[in-house]
Amino acid sequence: MPDQPKTYYLTTPIYYVNARPHIGHAYTTIVGDVLARRHRLLGEETFFLTGTDEHGQKIERSAAAAGIPPQQFTDKVSAQFRTLWDRMGITYNDYIRTTEPRHKQGVQQLFRKLYENGFIYLDSYTGAYCVSDEAFVDAPVGTPCPDCGKLLEEVTEENFFFKLSAFQKPLLDLIESNKLAITPPSARNEVLSFVRGDWNSILELSNEELGAEHSEPLEVFEAFDLAHQKGLLEKFGEDLYYIPGALKDLSISRSSFSWGIPVPEDIQKAAGATKPHVVYVWLDALANYMTALGYGSDDDSLWQKFWPADLHLVGKEITRFHCVYWPAFLMAADIATPKAITANGWLLFDNAKMSKSKGNVVRSETILEGFGRLCPPPLALKGTGFSPSVTSPIREEGALAPEANQRDRDLFATDVLRYFLLREIPFGQDGSFSFDAMITRYNADLANGYGNLVSRTLNMIQQYFAGAVPSPIFEVPGTDAIDTSVVGAAAIAFQKKLATLRDTDFSTFLTEVAAFITVVDGFISAAAPWKLAKDPTKADQLATVLYVSAEAIRWISGTLFPICPTITAKVWQQLGLGDINLAATDGELAHLIWGGLKPGTQLGTLGPIFPRADKGLAQIMIDLENPTPLTIENGKLKTPATTDPAAPPRTASLDEPSGTLTVGGSAAHTTGPSTTPSHTEAPASGIFATPPAAPAVSDASPEITIDDFVKVELRIAEVKVCERIPKADKLLRLEVDLGPLGTRQILSGIAEHYTPEEMVGKRIIVITNLAPRKMRGLESHGMLLAASEEGGKPFLATVPEGVPVGTRLK
Repeated sequence: MPDQPKTYYLTTPIYYVNARPHIGHAYTTIVGDVLARRHRLLGEETFFLTGTDEHGQKIERSAAAAGIPPQQFTDKVSAQFRTLWDRMGITYNDYIRTTEPRHKQGVQQLFRKLYENGFIYLDSYTGAYCVSDEAFVDAPVGTPCPDCGKLLEEVTEENFFFKLSAFQKPLLDLIESNKLAITPPSARNEVLSFVRGDWNSILELSNEELGAEHSEPLEVFEAFDLAHQKGLLEKFGEDLYYIPGALKDLSISRSSFSWGIPVPEDIQKAAGATKPHVVYVWLDALANYMTALGYGSDDDSLWQKFWPADLHLVGKEITRFHCVYWPAFLMAADIATPKAITANGWLLFDNAKMSKSKGNVVRSETILEGFGRLCPPPLALKGTGFSPSVTSPIREEGALAPEANQRDRDLFATDVLRYFLLREIPFGQDGSFSFDAMITRYNADLANGYGNLVSRTLNMIQQYFAGAVPSPIFEVPGTDAIDTSVVGAAAIAFQKKLATLRDTDFSTFLTEVAAFITVVDGFISAAAPWKLAKDPTKADQLATVLYVSAEAIRWISGTLFPICPTITAKVWQQLGLGDINLAATDGELAHLIWGGLKPGTQLGTLGPIFPRADKGLAQIMIDLENPTPLTIENGKLKTPATTDPAAPPRTASLDEPSGTLTVGGSAAHTTGPSTTPSHTEAPASGIFATPPAAPAVSDASPEITIDDFVKVELRIAEVKVCERIPKADKLLRLEVDLGPLGTRQILSGIAEHYTPEEMVGKRIIVITNLAPRKMRGLESHGMLLAASEEGGKPFLATVPEGVPVGTRLK
């Protein structure tokens, strides 16, 4: 009977749907995809899971603020995550949502098992709760949460509790024995410190309190031994201690809101619950790793096949939930615990973690559109399988290749992002992100390194050997043989080193690949094949140099495939080797043997793969990510022109009868009074007419003086309420908080570009000293500031948290 294939089960965290995805989410998902591809090419039957976490008080509040049901709110944001992962070519096997019936069934089954095993009881709770983290916190109510900084709220309610205190020693045994491998070491130490209790509380005790017979300072283990004798510490292992009772029981239900999975009714009745209960969001969410495999369903074949998980990928801020609560739940339910949990660091922008509240989020879509502009047209690779399909819907700008379809662009840019994040950031550590750094790394490693090696080698084979890989002759009698050992030795040495690297040593791996490319480049420069080609007596030496260089490209491409699947596929095609995905499936990439390239292989159609990125690309991506700021230059209000020469002029983009007007040539829009007739009466040259293609607005608009500008009162406001206006497709009604000025109602014609749920909570800039204007029977008291391009979406000018609402801009 043949051996069953080895299985590998890998999960990302399921992402909370309180905000749209950014590249911090993409980083973890990319890591998961790289690992999944790697284990698949090793011949392991791999199951890769991702998804979204959609319950909890924070979601219920956000949906209420948006004026829509929670399910509608979560449907929208979850779809954004899934659409993005599909755009990026993420090869997940399943996408789980915690609002799915299959998940509800599995969670209730797990809750029932914990209750039947005697680890759940009903009690009441009064204490501090962090709505942002959906976690109970041991800190005073009204103080900042120690994890996220949001103010803690007091909660008094009836709860079901889980006997987490019963698992202090089992958890320590599980982690210390490495049956649950937690990496990096910093995450493991954090978890152990939480489970065993704060040793500092023991070290702060006096000699007298510890029962020491002398007054000299105690050594650490002397203090621990004395504390052990007094019952303040318990011992496990040789020299390992923990503070008994440091791990407290955990509330695992909520009765003060309803957006969640109901605790089974028969359990509520049996326990004597007086209110309806929903399952605590972290018990609910963590169970997704099992419910996606069919746990609790009629068909649990995947569960039987893949559980326990080989690896949970998590962000470091949720390590405790995964490494303490999750294995405790599983042990209590007599279920095997995961084998490993790995926490990645944060992506930092301006030295701070990316977050919606800080206003420093970089969207993955910006990278896809920005670097997608470099994607060479597939027509240049005719015959290689990269042919154009649907023309890209995005506006053509500058050097953007019109033939490249959107899918080509997205996957090319995704590979650049994958390479940058994994090369630049040692996994497990925090890493800085900037557009400039990404461009620099792309040019250095991909365009100038890998790309230049591919281009010059294959073009010389095309020129000197009619596109067929030449046969090498490593020993040429009577001549000075080309020494190829430096390349072969470097390849074999790296293969050996690769075998010693952990799955997540991405940065080390890519550094070694870049070093190998440097070795091959040096070999080519030293051999100078362009000189050998001029001497007919050195044809064999020329063939040997180009064969070795092409073999190096094959080896590099096969090695890089899990990280850059799209780019390496194009190189593989140009080498004449066909579909790299088939090579991965049949095991060729898992067993790369130096010298495996067959002489006589006919190259595919050659074409550019790695165009250099101009530094101007950074500004283009900045413009894509952020609204264009308004500036004052020489006393005049100006909208800076885009760096892209092909961009159309900035002008009013909102074509709606009751909505917005441009203000003095700026990119702002107003709902204030107008001297323009109604839409149906507007003259052809009026504001509602199609704007001219040129010149730029900043040149065509009337000038104003600084005295004119200072009359405009700009203040920071926060959107508290936003809703559509019946029978007005383009209008939104907003209630904005202006601090000392109170709350105002503003109507704005942005409904085609912003949904009400997107607007709630935004901090925007408002012109507050406009005369009121009535539209659709409603008065509008102000104007929202925005930037726009012809025919494009208006981008609201927003500000990060930290600046008080009502603050005037000067």
